[in-house]
Amino acid sequence: MPRRNCEDDYHLEANADDNKSVQSVDRALSILEALSQAGQPLQLGELAQKVRLKPSTVHRLLSTLMKHDFVEQDAHSRYRLTMKLYYIGNSATYAANIKELAYPVMQELLERYNETVNLAILDRGEVVYIDQLESNHIVIVRMFARVGNRGPAYCTGSGKVLLAGLGKDELQRYFKNVALRGFTTDTITDPITLARELDKVRQDGYALDLGERDEGVRCVAAPIKNQEGSVIAALSVSGPSMRMTASFLTNELVPVVKELAAKISNKLGYPQTADVKR
Repeated sequence: MPRRNCEDDYHLEANADDNKSVQSVDRALSILEALSQAGQPLQLGELAQKVRLKPSTVHRLLSTLMKHDFVEQDAHSRYRLTMKLYYIGNSATYAANIKELAYPVMQELLERYNETVNLAILDRGEVVYIDQLESNHIVIVRMFARVGNRGPAYCTGSGKVLLAGLGKDELQRYFKNVALRGFTTDTITDPITLARELDKVRQDGYALDLGERDEGVRCVAAPIKNQEGSVIAALSVSGPSMRMTASFLTNELVPVVKELAAKISNKLGYPQTADVKR
């Protein structure tokens, strides 16, 4: 019988360690994905069920993820993603390019109206705010829109613009997987009504949020498109309803936000004459 040498033993041990490491990475990534898709903090048992692993295994992996500041626990011992993942994702070249191109336009909007200007993208069915220029008005109402915040897309102006830009299959998956929870009395919670709203957004080229996410906050949003005509981001202006009157929204903000969102789209290579209708 041939005798194995030490080198053979080393390679077998190394391969076993490599396989174990790869499995741990795979499981840790599945935990991050599960937390991202959930859109809310999860208990250990809930998370273990989603990733189909033993709670003890998930707990061990979570400890490592917490050590490196990818995951944290809230006051109720539930697990959630940290902002570290946002900063890593935000370093992607494409997102950075959008922010760079959008900034002068956002500055123009802020100087013109002194209302908060937002830049948002869609990620896993949620709206994510990647940049913001704040109004210097005294804060009257609390707004959900903050850089790094993510949440339901169906009840924000930017979110509705981004959902309206999805393909038919993607939108069907969204409706299948997302529960339309009410945040205010004006939140759209009926799928049929939301589908009609998105049709209107697609046709008009802009979306309104009339206190659907935050009571007393209104918003106008328009799509930013890439060279292929895909909606990749949304430009929006938001503020308290006492200043964002119906007349101001319709006659002033809507045409300007649409025009400036189109300006960013043009910089990204979208043809200037592609969207003639205002």
